[in-house]
Amino acid sequence: MKMSPFTLSMAVLIVAIATPNFISAAEVAHPNIVLIFTDDMGWGDLPNFTPQSKIRTPNIEQLVTEGTKFNDFYVAQAVCTASRAALMTGCYANRVGLEGALNHTSTTGIAPEEELLPELLEKAGYATGMFGKWHLGLPPFFAPSKNGFQEWLGIPYSNDNTKYHPVLADSMPPLPLYDGDSVIETDPDQRLFTKRLTNRAVQFIENHKDEPFFLYVPHIMPHVPIFASDRFRGKSARGLYGDVIEEIDWSVGEIVKTIDRLSLTENTLVIFTNDNGPFLSYGTHAGQSGALRGGKLTTFEGGVRVPMVARWPGQIPAGHTCSTPIISIDFLPTFCHLAKAPLPRNTIDGINIADVLEGKTNTVEGRDGLVFYAGSELQAVRDGQWKIHFPHKYLVVNGETRTDGKPAGFGRLAPQSISNSGIEGIASRHGYVVRELPLSLYDLGTDIGESKNIASDHPEIVKKLTDIAARYRKTLGDSLQNAKGTQNRPVGRNDRT
Repeated sequence: MKMSPFTLSMAVLIVAIATPNFISAAEVAHPNIVLIFTDDMGWGDLPNFTPQSKIRTPNIEQLVTEGTKFNDFYVAQAVCTASRAALMTGCYANRVGLEGALNHTSTTGIAPEEELLPELLEKAGYATGMFGKWHLGLPPFFAPSKNGFQEWLGIPYSNDNTKYHPVLADSMPPLPLYDGDSVIETDPDQRLFTKRLTNRAVQFIENHKDEPFFLYVPHIMPHVPIFASDRFRGKSARGLYGDVIEEIDWSVGEIVKTIDRLSLTENTLVIFTNDNGPFLSYGTHAGQSGALRGGKLTTFEGGVRVPMVARWPGQIPAGHTCSTPIISIDFLPTFCHLAKAPLPRNTIDGINIADVLEGKTNTVEGRDGLVFYAGSELQAVRDGQWKIHFPHKYLVVNGETRTDGKPAGFGRLAPQSISNSGIEGIASRHGYVVRELPLSLYDLGTDIGESKNIASDHPEIVKKLTDIAARYRKTLGDSLQNAKGTQNRPVGRNDRT
């Protein structure tokens, strides 16, 4: 039977009303993208991921209620610069030459030839703003303004590179606070960081509400030293650290309320996550890993698995939990897909996970495991429920829990260790001791804490994951095996012309 134009249009309208998610995320024109990224937060800090947590996070919990919680979300490396390099390039940090963490003396940074996420979104007509910690090289050569961010308020490296450094305060210069390409303050009041970044983020949304925007808020907290404003200090049940997290939760609320107030909710993807696990040696001034083993600077789950929540009403399922292993390098190709932006011309490692975000699938097509480097060492691989660690040195806290913001063992730290490189130098500076891990296989489906080594029981799984590692060693290298990669790209250097 042939329908009249009126009957046909009414039928389409009825289907549209009756069918949830009638417009797919891919069909939404240029959605706004908001990425909130904290620094050194622990898996055990948020009640939605560790119910025993005493920290109040009602705004993050509201995101979970209105969106999806991702239980198996990873970062590429468990340290600041490498994690951010991976996030911004869609590549394992080793591919782009940025391993470890830069500081105020660094002469390297993200190479100008790398096409970063904000540059790609800018090409698609997005306004781009960043408010927080950069950590991909010192301005002016490596400034955010040279890498696609039209607006920036923040600091170029971690907030411990100051007179407040827990161990090396005497050797640190004043901390610069940038607004765009200008230093507007030195040694700013760190108690006000979260408030100031939040206010600028809200202003950015208001200023760009009529055009697509990418808002990146890489919070400076809770990296040590930690500070909270007077409104939040002394208010939590978890001491100063809890105060800091509760203020970050307030920040999340202010950003989301602004999106909702301006009627941008249905066209805005909001993601909350963080750069790596907690800096465990700093005692009560650090986050907690909950059920996970290890923390920052390790490739155990507590170092590389981090909380992640995504909200996009009508596109991302509400009240859903996803256990598909995904990783921060996936954000770039996914955001570019949603924004209809070009991908980088160079090779990337991330995969478009839009269908995973939207709850359409629980698999990532084309994924050949997730690999975890510490510096240039390929230490671990995850594939499905299985995770293998190859023999390597790792860090454990040096025996005590301090409450004064100093690392474990402070007072016994060897002065000569300050200039030492490698894991031993890191251990000496930050209150850790070094241990040796043998070849270890864990079933994360039953052992999220990586406590029972079952390598001898599953030789076929060991071989499968070892083969995955071998393929990555050929392209990205592995100093544990003295393997040189064939596809590593040069790091940026500020003496280049």
